[in-house]
Amino acid sequence: MAGLVVSVLVIGVAVVWLVLRDEAYVATPDRTTSSAIGPAALDEALDRVEEAVRTGDSAALEDTGVGYLVTNADRLRVRDLDLRYVEQTGRTVDGVRATVDVTWRFAGFDGEPARTEVAMTFRLDEDGAVLAAVGGGEGRSPLWLTGPVEVRRTDRVLVLGAEGADLPSVTARAEAAVPVVRRVLDAWRPRLVVEVPASAAGLGDVLGAEDGQYDGVAAVTASPDGSTAPDAPLHVFVNPDVLGTLRSRGAQVVLSHEATHVATRAPVSAQPLWLLEGFADYVALRDVDLPLSTTASQVIEQVREDGPPPALPGPVEFDTGTSHLGAAYEAAWLACVVLADRVGEQGLVDLYRAAGSDGVEAALRDIAGWTETELTQAWRARLTELAGLPD
Repeated sequence: MAGLVVSVLVIGVAVVWLVLRDEAYVATPDRTTSSAIGPAALDEALDRVEEAVRTGDSAALEDTGVGYLVTNADRLRVRDLDLRYVEQTGRTVDGVRATVDVTWRFAGFDGEPARTEVAMTFRLDEDGAVLAAVGGGEGRSPLWLTGPVEVRRTDRVLVLGAEGADLPSVTARAEAAVPVVRRVLDAWRPRLVVEVPASAAGLGDVLGAEDGQYDGVAAVTASPDGSTAPDAPLHVFVNPDVLGTLRSRGAQVVLSHEATHVATRAPVSAQPLWLLEGFADYVALRDVDLPLSTTASQVIEQVREDGPPPALPGPVEFDTGTSHLGAAYEAAWLACVVLADRVGEQGLVDLYRAAGSDGVEAALRDIAGWTETELTQAWRARLTELAGLPD
């Protein structure tokens, strides 16, 4: 169970490989047809999509490749949709590829809109240019824009997934994560959005990642447009290829961990990584009935082999290429356990919040009466004790 819990909480584990494939032959595009689709025609095509979404007129997009957009937008209550042509990026047999600046939000869940550039494909018909496909290029391919999605909604949770995704179980775990987080962060007013692509590759497309970057990740919390602005919307993005292999308890810990990141706005906060990840694990594991020797098994084994680490885990230890990433997450969690033992749970919450505004050194001094060096000493002592080593 220890390996299971840790593996699903490791954010950003990358399995990157080179894929060799033969390049398919593509017929030479009809330059006359392609060149006829200029910026004005593309703007008009985008305006028609906006109008169809705004009015719910699915018939207006019936003969295009994106008729699903009206249904998706209605189910997700998309607001503030804005599509702006940026530049042409290539030609196809019967049309062009272009970059489009897209703005949107999910009403009731996103406080502010997301905005990102998305690859789109257009073709020419008797009415002019029409949008034929979304995604498939560099950058992000938002899930709701690239194909039909299924939607589950409660008062606190919005889950959208590619067709065939296991939304009932993800929705149930997202709902169950809410009280887990609120037992520690009772002021949180949950508006939790969870997106479930069809595969690990789909997750990479949604996040605009390199091939394979998220293959070993169960879930990740991020803004849908990559923004780190303080008011950016935050969603949980699930990798079904990993989450679907986990036992029920492990999968629940994953969703609770990510919900904590949403509640604390971790992706846009200033706390050090050991506090961000350690606190999320503290919340997610708080009521999990397992001994420390199980939930910290990887870092205990590392300490037995190499002795306690000289410092709290930082960017090097949390780098996705490291071979001891699971141990880094366990070590960060134990640092928060040590703090909670000293100042209590509410004190840990206060310290976490203060570290975001005042810095971790000031927060430790004011709330725990410790310097970071003293915290590190206490943490190393706990690790030494758990590993059964002499003082």
